[in-house]
Amino acid sequence: IGEWTLPGARFPLEMARDADLGSNSLLTYQLTSDPSFSLSVKQKPGGKKQPELVLERALDREKLSSFELVLTAVDGGEPARSGTVLIRINVTDANDNPPVFSKSLYEARVAENLPVGSPVLQVRATDADVGSNGRLSYSFSNVPDDVLSLFSIESESGEIRTVGPLDFEEEKKYVFGLEATDGGGLTDHCEVQIDITDENDNAPEIAILSLSSPVPEDAAVGTVVALLNVNDPDSGENGQSYELSGDEHFSLAVQAGPGGDQRPELVLAKALDREEAAFHELVLRAMDGGDPARTGTARIRVTVVDANDNAPVFSQAEYTVRVPEDVPVGSTLLTVTATDADEGLNGQVKYS
Repeated sequence: IGEWTLPGARFPLEMARDADLGSNSLLTYQLTSDPSFSLSVKQKPGGKKQPELVLERALDREKLSSFELVLTAVDGGEPARSGTVLIRINVTDANDNPPVFSKSLYEARVAENLPVGSPVLQVRATDADVGSNGRLSYSFSNVPDDVLSLFSIESESGEIRTVGPLDFEEEKKYVFGLEATDGGGLTDHCEVQIDITDENDNAPEIAILSLSSPVPEDAAVGTVVALLNVNDPDSGENGQSYELSGDEHFSLAVQAGPGGDQRPELVLAKALDREEAAFHELVLRAMDGGDPARTGTARIRVTVVDANDNAPVFSQAEYTVRVPEDVPVGSTLLTVTATDADEGLNGQVKYS
């Protein structure tokens, strides 16, 4: 901090992080007592608290060239837990102009399929000083690990580039802080907001919510055989169209789900006959409205259960046998046979 810095100047400090939840993660900050400095806590969007070091009175490097303060973060648990960080303040001389960003907020909008290594935006700060006191370097300021895994900043130019693949379905927006530091250690801060735009990189997903199988062969036409759900993680007006192949005995009726998802129903369109086909193999395809379109596929097997819709049939309509009049009692005169196309008990034949 330069000795010319006016009282009331604020310097953002690193925010503490607590992996617990609820009251166990509520943090309060304390600073060791020093007449030259005090601690202020700024409420940031989202409920986070940003500790700031406030200069209370003018500094004199010739009297005292450095300070060491301890910042303590205490959580709200029982018992409370705390963490500390040492703040070393060097009083610098002659560097009387801090860096100034051209904007307090830089915004960019990029597609999720942006290749790794692509430029996103460039920030710029100026410093009225000359020489090393006016030479600036750019860096991230207290950003989470997921931002560091996706973006980098060139320290001299302030250009931000991608270093990892973006995914709109995973995160739609990134907001993080940047810091410009001059050769004398003075800094300015800004925020960067990068909005990720959606691309049609996901195929529709078909889920079978319920399937009535086996289906009685005497089920009425119009019976709902299966309830399906089709969801596409992509955004926008990428509505689905459908194609059912495999059998004319079934058709699709499309209903709207509670979240706007489309829910096709597999409906019996033609009377079944187990003796003709004991099962039916169907293929459902869902195509989204993207360009190019993407397709999701589901295979459905419907088994047909027997109904007693076939009568027994004798192998002959009339049997004739010649029997001698002296044939012994109990002799077998003739064997007749009848068959039934049904299965199980429905196909067991009794004679009388």
